[in-house]
This record gives sequence, structure tokens and C-alpha cells, in this order.
Amino acid sequence: MYRLTIPVLFSLLVCTVTATAQNQNPQDTTTEKKTVTIIHGDRVGQRTTDSATFKILSGDVKLLQGKTLFYADSVSINETRNIVEAFGRVHINDNDSIHTYSDYLRYLPKEKKAFLKDHVKLTDGKGSLTTPTLDYDLLTKIGQYTQGGKLVTDSSVLTSQEGYYYGETRDVLFKKRVKLVDPQSTVTTDTLWFNTATRIATFTVPTKIVNKDSSKINTSSGYYDFAKKKSVFGQRSELQSGTSTLIADDIANDEASGFGEARGNAIFRDTAKGLVLLANNMKTNRKDEAVLATQSPVAIIKQGEDSTYFAADTFYSAKLSQLILDRYVPNVRDSGYLNDSIKQVRIVNKDSSSDRFLEAYFHVKIFSDSMQAVCDSMFYSMNDSTFRLFRDPIVWAKNSQITGDTLYVFTAGKKPQRMFAFDNSLIINKPVAKDNFYNQVKGRNTNAYFDTSGNINFTRTRGSQAEYVYYLLDENNRYIGVNKSSSDIIEMYFLNREPETLKLFNAVKANTSPMGMVDHENIKLRGFKWQEDRRPKTKYDLFGN
Repeated sequence: MYRLTIPVLFSLLVCTVTATAQNQNPQDTTTEKKTVTIIHGDRVGQRTTDSATFKILSGDVKLLQGKTLFYADSVSINETRNIVEAFGRVHINDNDSIHTYSDYLRYLPKEKKAFLKDHVKLTDGKGSLTTPTLDYDLLTKIGQYTQGGKLVTDSSVLTSQEGYYYGETRDVLFKKRVKLVDPQSTVTTDTLWFNTATRIATFTVPTKIVNKDSSKINTSSGYYDFAKKKSVFGQRSELQSGTSTLIADDIANDEASGFGEARGNAIFRDTAKGLVLLANNMKTNRKDEAVLATQSPVAIIKQGEDSTYFAADTFYSAKLSQLILDRYVPNVRDSGYLNDSIKQVRIVNKDSSSDRFLEAYFHVKIFSDSMQAVCDSMFYSMNDSTFRLFRDPIVWAKNSQITGDTLYVFTAGKKPQRMFAFDNSLIINKPVAKDNFYNQVKGRNTNAYFDTSGNINFTRTRGSQAEYVYYLLDENNRYIGVNKSSSDIIEMYFLNREPETLKLFNAVKANTSPMGMVDHENIKLRGFKWQEDRRPKTKYDLFGN
């Protein structure tokens, strides 16, 4: 009698899990989806108990269901309940797109659901997920772990307590104690979406990102593209870099170029330099530490307890040390250099808090407790604490108004210390607020000096035939006459905000008349225009422009 050994018999027959599968039509895809086919096994046997019949396979086992291949050292198939258990070097090849490995597998062919444990690894060609246990649905290509897992991509490592893998889209949802480590940054959060193909991380809960350069991002909404180094954040996200902080409704950044944009109630703070910018739109250049603010911007320069507020159509701020490489910035602190086209501003320490400037363009307004101003454009250097005001500038200090073609206001402790008016300078002082009589000094250039309270205490006006109009008061602050004078140089000393001593030098002309004999309109100097209506009264006048 001729006998066939089990290996020979197995090589001749293609066994299936159920008896119906042995006679199935190859085109019967419905049946095929509910069963697995035995392709190979070195040894095969069968065992029957009171409750079930088992097919036992061992030695390089290979099974097939549809386009999915199963490999293992040994397999037990419960033919009664249609359950497959695999042991040792388990490998699921899902249509050559997703590969899963483990030491143990429990699989339901009808539902196409797998439970894997011990040294579980899932890879889709872009990333590898390892975890102690994994539930995987081959029909939907969705995997889930709850005992901790780690996803490794080209250059990123992601860990969490729980995770959900979606094979169709290559998305992974990480939950509970999530941490993403990349060569350039580390992300910590409680919930994170990550796509293994695009390497884009999406945030939906409070998230903290710490970059290699120590900059930080706090966000609750948005995404970060680790491949292209681009990001978009929403919901009042916050970016910190050195001493600078940027907060806005929406923030976008391109790390490769260094450019970024913030929209919606944006706030930029540089604590070292005492600068705050508020605007609805800000464009930033991280490499140059530059900020361009538009859409109702307001700037605040802080020092100690005092602050100066600015409003304009546009603000631009960056490092002064970078600016002077491309543009001439004159040294204006030394009065001898005011008209010197050679002397250039010098930055003593590029890393100091003085290495920044602020430019403002169009409809500029300035407010501080001691000084207010308007002009068309402005340049402020933190290196010399000087405001340069251009095109029809006006400065108000207490009850005095100063105009000129260009004004330089030198400050100390954010209070006016000295002011220089270039060409067509005119100082108007109103000695008694309720009356419409004005002291006036006009010349080519004027230097005005302020006391520590912000009051003018001395002026020097130069120019061929500089002019002066002064209303004389008695001890009861009653007008008693008007003095009109002219000379090449006029010096005026103030006491309690009122002119006290007048000094005239060269080509002096002077005339004093009683109040009743003066035409107070005609005595006003050329260019006189009291513009109190344009003066910012409070810092709130600057907001909403």
C-alpha cells in the first residue's frame, strides 16, 4: 500500500479554513473575504475537541486572504469559530502597502480584525510604529494602541500613551503624554495628528514647541510642516524668540526664509529694548529681527514707569546695526554733527538693547505725558534716544508748540531733553490758557531745552533777523503790553513755563507797545498757526486710527 507523507500531501493540496472554501469559485470574492487560504506550512495537522476543530500549522507558515499575506512560525486555526492565532515572527503584508510584525496574532477573518502583541511593529514605508499591543482592522486599515507607542520617521520620533493609525491617509492620532522630537524642535502636547507621508503635524489642543535655537511656540490650533519647515497657528498663538514675543489670532512662519506673518490683534514685544507693537497685520523677518506693522498699528516704547505711544499707517522696526550697513544714519547726538554728512551713527554693542530703530510712515501721532507730536514720518533710534520728525512736524510740550521743516527731539528717560528745529522754526507759547494771546519765537533754526518735568526752560533761535513776540504780564498775570524784537540770535529763559529773561545778540531791534495799541492778529509772525486741535490729548486718541 502506497502512503503519502503529510508534507507531500500538503504540497499537493491547497487547504482552506472552512469546508466551503475548499470548493469555492475563485471569482467568489465574497467568500474569499471571510476566509484565509493556507499557502504553505512545513507541517500540518488537525485536532478536534468537544467545542471546536483546529487546524495546526508550523514551520514557515504562509496564509492568504484576498491581497493580504500572513506569515508566522506556527498557526492555530479554529475552524468552528473562524479564528486564527499565529505565533513567532508574525508578519502581515497588506497589499504591499502596510507591513505589521509581532510575536503573537489573533485574527478574525470574517471581520478582518487583528490583535497583535509583543514587539509589535507597523510600517507604511514612511514611518515605523512600535508598541506592546495593537488592534488593527485590515478592512479599514485602522490601528489602535493603548499601552504606549513610538513612531519613527526619517528624522522624527513621536511617542504617546495612545494612538490611532489610519492607513488609507497615513495619518496617526496620538493622545496622552504626546512628545515629538525632531533635530530642530521638540513638541509636547496631549493630542497630535501626524501624517507619515507629508510629515505634517496638526495641533488641536494646547501645545508647546521648543526649537533648537531656544525659541518657543505655544499654540492650541494649527499645523507644522517638518519637511518644509513651514507652520500656521491660530487661536492666539504665541512665539518667543530671545527677548521677543509675538502673539496673534493667526501666525504663519517659513523657517527656511525666516519670513512670517501675524494677523488679527497681533502683539509684538521686545522686553530688552522696551518696544511693543500692536497691529492687525505684522510681517516679520526673523533673520534680521525685523517687523513691519500695518492695519491700525500702534507702537509703545517703554522705559521705567513712563511710556511713549505712537500711531501711524505703517511701522517698521529692525536692528540698527544692520540698517547702517545699507543706509546712512547721521550722528545727531553731538550738536556739531547735526548738519554733518560724514559722521555716521556708531553702535557700541550690537547685542545691546540700543541696537534697534523704529520708523513710522504717514499720519504719525505721538503721545507721552510730557510731550505730544504729529508729523508725516518719523525715525527713532534706541542708540541715541532721538526722534527725527519729518514733513510738517509739530511738537507740543505743556503749553508750547514747536514747528519746523524737520524736528529732532532728544530724550532721556523717555522725556524730552532737547529739541532741534531745522529751517523755518517757530515756537508758540500760550501763557494764559483762557486767552488767545501767544508768545512767539521764529528763526532759521531753534534749540529748545527741557527741564526734568518736560517744560521748556531755555531756547536759542538763530537766523538772519530772528523774530520774537512776547506778552508782558504783571504779578497778577494781567497783560500790560507786547514786546516785538528781532536779532541774529534770540535766547529765552523760562520760569514756571513762562518766559522770564530775553537776550538778543547782533542787529538788535526791539519795540514794546501797550496792549490797547497792538493789532494782535497782525503782530503774529509769518507761518503762525496754533494747532491745538491736532494735538493728541490722551494715548487713547492713537488707537483705532
